Amino acid sequence: MTRSAAAFLVGTATDIGRKREKNEDRAYADEAAGIFLVVDGMGGRAAGEQAADIAIGMIPTELERAKGPIETRVRTAIAAANNEIFHRAQTRPDWKGMACVLTLAVAHEDKLVVGHVGDSRLYLAWTGRLRKLTADHSPVGEREDRGDLTEEEAMRDPLRNVVFRDVGSRPHEPLDEGFIETRTYPFRPDAAFLLCTDGLSDSLTNAAINAVVQRYDGDPQQIAQQLVEAANDAGGQDNISVIFVAGPEFQGSEGRVVAEARARHSVTRMRRSGWLTKAMGKLAWLIAGAVLGAAGWAEVERFLIPAVVGVPQSARIDVDAASPDALRLAMRAAKPGSIIAVAPGVYNGPLDLRDGVTIENAKLGDAPVLRGLVLARDVRDARIDGLHIEAGDGNGLVFRNSTVEVNDTEITGASGCGIRIEGASQIRLRADSIHDNQCGLMIEGASSVRLTGSRIAQNRTAFEIHVPGQLSADGNSIDRNGAVLAGDDADAVLAGLRQHNEISGGTPQ
Repeated sequence: MTRSAAAFLVGTATDIGRKREKNEDRAYADEAAGIFLVVDGMGGRAAGEQAADIAIGMIPTELERAKGPIETRVRTAIAAANNEIFHRAQTRPDWKGMACVLTLAVAHEDKLVVGHVGDSRLYLAWTGRLRKLTADHSPVGEREDRGDLTEEEAMRDPLRNVVFRDVGSRPHEPLDEGFIETRTYPFRPDAAFLLCTDGLSDSLTNAAINAVVQRYDGDPQQIAQQLVEAANDAGGQDNISVIFVAGPEFQGSEGRVVAEARARHSVTRMRRSGWLTKAMGKLAWLIAGAVLGAAGWAEVERFLIPAVVGVPQSARIDVDAASPDALRLAMRAAKPGSIIAVAPGVYNGPLDLRDGVTIENAKLGDAPVLRGLVLARDVRDARIDGLHIEAGDGNGLVFRNSTVEVNDTEITGASGCGIRIEGASQIRLRADSIHDNQCGLMIEGASSVRLTGSRIAQNRTAFEIHVPGQLSADGNSIDRNGAVLAGDDADAVLAGLRQHNEISGGTPQ
């Protein structure tokens, strides 16, 4: 098997948890071969342990022995383990029905090839975010992925541990439909990935897991152990297994290196009245030697375009201003992974975002202008780069139960809010200019927002935040607003804003 060129740093931890009498989890990491595998045994008594042991014992060997493309080898290895578990289960009554779920990641050249069955998980950590790459093969997991359940509701659901795919309960061929989910992702040296069993993901939210991952400072074993400890502190209801794999250039956004860089480089950015020109030389976030400059936010290389085996990767859709409705029509045609490249001009809203779609300025310089509302309802992993949104009546952008990034974008003229965030959304705003709106940014529900390097100016109210909504803001310029803050827990939020941002003009509340 061709080895990966990346020099991975790997931490592995597994624990029985606080409630179980035995550990049916297994974790396997061979960084030299680029093979990483977590297994969660099922079946009761000793059967779950037996199934997990068979999977761990067979899959690395079968990967080396199998022929053909790496995706084929992954399928062949998992199917071989499946059939051996099924065969062994017929030999003893107390092993009857034993099985396991698993997630296998193989680093192959500059790609990560994933084979997945069940509700263990693979996450990607990159640019401060943690993204779940695998789907839970369970009724509750499907409802969560569709947005019918929030993450917290899914974690509490009594059917959370019911899966409809497993390894070992019946014979399978490698290409059987509804058996192995296989995906291929590019992998960069400044990213990290995390494999875990449901003992972690059923105990900690995505945000809680990410908070630990982003403290990474070069010791992957410490991160793996801290994740296990955090799951135990949250109750430890199940066995917990974690493999944390950091690329050689990965640094956590809350780690020591990045914290020192922030102290040296205050991030300020304006788009109008000469502020952008002045700030471009100052916008320097040093992450393991990589400088993301002022023009960089809109031009950062897209890291992750998942390729399901047999399905074409993303398509670029070019849009020009010959028709003011061209952007809306392009969005209707877009699929997950599509990049809509918008030429300068004026376009009509409203615009409904879709899962996995990026809208970007096709050229450096003048930003395309969108007049009207941009709406994301139950949307995952959408992105807006380099637009100018003229809101007019109502709100500029509304995100409801969605995960969206907005970079290098100007939002102005809203009679409501420049950006309104509702439900259980996770939003990242970077190097944006939110100005001359009734309200700059409103956060409601259980949403969390990360705001960096942006300008919030000349709004009647800069922020309106309602518990349990959360705002993490640093390196922003907040100036000449009628009021800085309205909503709940104003004193605590305002103290944080003052500590990490530049505030001038406007009353505190």
